[in-house]
Amino acid sequence: MNRIDKKLKEKGKLLSIYFTAGYPNLDDTVDIIFKLQESGVDMIEIGLPFSDPLADGPTIQDSSTKAIKNGMNTNVLFDQLKGIRDKVSIPLIIMGYFNPILQFGVEKFCKKCNEIGIDGLIIPDLPIDYYEANYKSIFEENRLYNMFLIAPQTLDERIQKIDSISNGFIYMVSSSSITGSKNSFSAEQINYFKRIDKMNLKTPRIIGFGVGNNQTFNTVVKYSKGAIIGSAFIKNLHEHGIDSIASYIGSIR
Repeated sequence: MNRIDKKLKEKGKLLSIYFTAGYPNLDDTVDIIFKLQESGVDMIEIGLPFSDPLADGPTIQDSSTKAIKNGMNTNVLFDQLKGIRDKVSIPLIIMGYFNPILQFGVEKFCKKCNEIGIDGLIIPDLPIDYYEANYKSIFEENRLYNMFLIAPQTLDERIQKIDSISNGFIYMVSSSSITGSKNSFSAEQINYFKRIDKMNLKTPRIIGFGVGNNQTFNTVVKYSKGAIIGSAFIKNLHEHGIDSIASYIGSIR
C-alpha cells in the first residue's frame, strides 16, 4: 500500500507541509525533511523550484528564485534525496510545474522518484485529460500517485471526473487566487468547503492556500481530511530559520 493511503487511513486530521527545495540554503532540504518528521508532520511536499510559478504568491515565488540562485535543480534535488528512506517513513510528495519535469524527461523523472521512494507528485499545470492520455501508465509503473487540484470555479462534472481517476487525495484549493496565508476564511470560502463536502467524493480532500495558523487549520479540517501549509511555513523559515520548525509546527495543532 502506498504510504499516502496508509496515512489517510489513520484517525485524526492530517497536516502536510510544503517547502521549496534548496531554500533558505541549498543544503537545507534534507535537514528540513528530518525536522518536519520529528515535529510530527504527516506528509511533506517538496517544492521543485521553477522560474515562472503561475499559481504561487510572492512568498513561494521569492523562495523559488532564491533556491534557483542557490543552485537547486532537478538533478541536485534527486542527489540530495538519495537514501532519504533510510530515516524518513512519512509520505514524500514532489510538487512542481510540468516544464522542468518535461525537460528532465517524464519517464526518467518518474523512475528516479520510484528509486528514491517518492510517493506521489502534484503538478498544478498538467491537465487531467493530457495526463490520462499520455502519462498515467508511466506513473502507475513507477508506483507514483498524481494528485489533482480543484478550486472554487471547478465545475461539478470536472470534480467528479477528478474523483474517479484520483489516487491518494484531492488537493482542494481554498480560493481562485495565488497562494498565501491568511488569518481567516470568508463566508464564500466556507460555503465552498461545505458544498464539496456534501458531494461525498470517494477521494479524501486536503485543503491548501490560505492555511497558516491554528485557527485556519482548525477551520479547514472541519470539511476535509487535512490541511496543507506552504507560504506561512516558508515565511517562518525566512524569519526564524530551520531551528524554529518544531515550535512552528507545535503552534498549528
